[in-house]
Amino acid sequence: MDQQKSLPRMGFPNLGLGVGLRSQHYDYLLQNDPQVDWFEIITENYLDNFGLGRHVLEHIRNQRPVVMHGVSMSIGSTDPINFKYLQKVNELADFIQPNWISDHLCWTGVAHTNTHDLLPLPLTEESLNHVSERVLQVQDFLKRPLILENPSTYLEFNHSTITEWEFLSELTKRTDCGLLLDVNNVFVSATNHGFDAETYIRNIPANRIVQIHLAGQRIAVFIW
Repeated sequence: MDQQKSLPRMGFPNLGLGVGLRSQHYDYLLQNDPQVDWFEIITENYLDNFGLGRHVLEHIRNQRPVVMHGVSMSIGSTDPINFKYLQKVNELADFIQPNWISDHLCWTGVAHTNTHDLLPLPLTEESLNHVSERVLQVQDFLKRPLILENPSTYLEFNHSTITEWEFLSELTKRTDCGLLLDVNNVFVSATNHGFDAETYIRNIPANRIVQIHLAGQRIAVFIW
């Protein structure tokens, strides 16, 4: 299927074909060799988790590579960066040594209130400057490049002046971050907002794509 392309600036490995690790997989994976190349975890499911989930994660990490995919970094928020959250992310990363850490181009709350939703940003130069600065701060703290996923969005801001693919492309230039291309999210957003999905994908810098999500429930995850 999709194959690894050279990433000379970032140097991420070709992990092959992976899936999202879910709790319904635990019993099987504790007794059988995984039939996939690697696993993606939802970061928040394993923060402050020292029970069965942590045990399974340690077992899996000894057999296959693992990457961390978060939903609470809120990189686009106007709230200050939550370094307490990032410290927990770092502690988990020290434990499992993920091949990379990813999250979403979005904000998830304001005034320290989490909406538990991935909310869209106004795509403007001001917003790009704001997110770029925050990405650089997060990468400095994590000591790792951050990988950002394009979200699915159900509304957009009238005063946006930059397309999402232009926003993400420029963000990678300014911060050296990577991209997680979610193909389903591109389709959803294109359907909702009337842009051409193929144009979006063709204009994302291929050499910055570290990972691809396929299928609505992320049942398949690929390296590009």
